[in-house]
Amino acid sequence: MFWLSVVLCAVAVRGNPTPATMPEAYDTIIIGMGAAGCTAASTLSKAGKRVLGLEAMDRVGGRVNTVPFGDGVVELGAEWIHGQFPSRVYDLAIQNNVSILPQDLDFDVYRSDGSSGDKQLLNELMTFSLGVVDDPPEVPEPLGQYITKRLMDYIKTNHPALLQDKDFIDNLLEFLDLVIDNYESSNSWNDVSTETRYAELDGHQHMSWHRNGYKTLFQILLNTYNNGPGYPTLDIKLKKEVSQISWPQDPNADVVVTCTDGTTYRAKNVIVTVSLGVLKERHHNLFSPSLPQEKITVIDKMSMGVEAKVVLLFDSHWFSNASWFLYLWQGRDKSGVTKEDYWTTRLNEISTPKGTDYALTFWINGDIAKLVETLPEDVVKRKVMELVRRFMGKGKTIPEPIAMLRSSWFSNPYTRGSYTYDNILTPQYPNARATLAEPLLDSSGAPRVLFAGEATDNTHFSTVHGATDTGFREANRLLPTAKL
Repeated sequence: MFWLSVVLCAVAVRGNPTPATMPEAYDTIIIGMGAAGCTAASTLSKAGKRVLGLEAMDRVGGRVNTVPFGDGVVELGAEWIHGQFPSRVYDLAIQNNVSILPQDLDFDVYRSDGSSGDKQLLNELMTFSLGVVDDPPEVPEPLGQYITKRLMDYIKTNHPALLQDKDFIDNLLEFLDLVIDNYESSNSWNDVSTETRYAELDGHQHMSWHRNGYKTLFQILLNTYNNGPGYPTLDIKLKKEVSQISWPQDPNADVVVTCTDGTTYRAKNVIVTVSLGVLKERHHNLFSPSLPQEKITVIDKMSMGVEAKVVLLFDSHWFSNASWFLYLWQGRDKSGVTKEDYWTTRLNEISTPKGTDYALTFWINGDIAKLVETLPEDVVKRKVMELVRRFMGKGKTIPEPIAMLRSSWFSNPYTRGSYTYDNILTPQYPNARATLAEPLLDSSGAPRVLFAGEATDNTHFSTVHGATDTGFREANRLLPTAKL
């Protein structure tokens, strides 16, 4: 991969030499080299363990994907460090003298007739609605339903005249639905529960790697930053799709991992860091013996959302210096949009990435995100530009983009989504994430298959820092003398 040079060193076989027909043995095999996998690999390698990282894609990073674009880089996956204290991700950047910049959330508002929206009013209503999330009802309910009730009471008290404008209220609620969905990666704010254990870290919630790129985190984790030598006991193999994990009850037997290309590898234990979306699709065939029923149940009941991006690059900075642009539809304009183009009405948040100049990132979620991944590139570019000119083109000539990128997290068979959220079944399965994180043990009680990844973190799921914490957690489960 262009941004990560990994030194792959020969790894000595554990114990006595084995026949050439036997697979090479490691202390630990890590499946999936995203934030959780690379953190686990780093932690174990520093402790002198012989580690094999198997990654199905042609790069490390998982759902972080820094791509060259324009005069810099853009992030097709995770964009920010969400919070600073205590954050393993932020600390690693600071400790390695990597500059991290806060990205302000200042925005401009545009309406579908090309006029400017009431920025102050929208900011007030958004701030109230997002704040409601931190004041949940005693009896859990769909988040959108709860926010709507609280917001209507707030408007009745503070802006009663707005209640007479049904078109504004309807479009405001749809807009706020999309805002929540962009936070959660959900398809609807009513798919999300008011009950959640998610906790924000202290500090700025949108810390950007800017031109360094989030890729830098993985260079740091794998000891290749600034031409670092890597780890001598870490072997990373790309394009290695795992087809089966055979885990034994016999304490003296190894875990055997088989890849689709026929290669097999042995280890004392395995850390599985694949996404919930991949587990949903493959767990029946991936594990032998099969997973216990309680783990299968939570895999089925938890939700993996989809957050997509379309990034357009221009040859000039024709837009304002705001960090975000918000689109508010009016009913009469939306009614004129064809069924085929309905998806364009769901693109209401546009950010300016800090890793390059002259680019705009359009955020898309849920079923619409899945759809946009499948549309022809020229159609996406043309329709998005029609949207831009409708909202932002009044009295100005907007140039054609000179390049476009888009994500494909749902159609990617090695991710099948972006990140997890607490759905409306959460109150019925309050310990789902902890259950997902439980290791599979052999007859002696030793962990043989361990689970990491953002979905297994009770309070910091959906974030890179949450994923790294789980990788550290599982590595330390194998290093009982290590300090947590």
